[in-house]
Amino acid sequence: MKRRTFIAVTMAAVLVPAKTVSATATLVDVYKNPTCGCCGTWAKHLRFNGFQVSVNDTPDLDAVRAKVGIPPGLKSCHTALVDGYVVEGHVPAADIRRLLSERPRALGLAVPGMPASAPGMDAPHASGYDVLLFQSDGATRVYHAYPRT
Repeated sequence: MKRRTFIAVTMAAVLVPAKTVSATATLVDVYKNPTCGCCGTWAKHLRFNGFQVSVNDTPDLDAVRAKVGIPPGLKSCHTALVDGYVVEGHVPAADIRRLLSERPRALGLAVPGMPASAPGMDAPHASGYDVLLFQSDGATRVYHAYPRT
């Protein structure tokens, strides 16, 4: 193989996957308080797991939650929109991927409160938590249970 051909093939192998990944990355629009650090860490978790993330700082998250229909008992520190679903709180990227793959009839996923072991919080040896699938009427079911770490 000639040197020019080798270089061309190598460059193609390096560049094509990068373009493919960025072209197929699912966009997650995150709405958070401007001063919240754990929300930014959760956004990094999503980026690390292949999502494209747009962060929108807003001082009135309750207005965002009301607009998208999040029941009051499911509130957390940030709200996200992804491909027709609502994601409230520190939901792991794997559960968002599963949601988008299965496409259940639901408004979205929520991790109420701020569990210490959830992505973005990342406290070791913390209590477990549940990711809830929720409907617009507030009905929920456990979508994924995470045990104590």
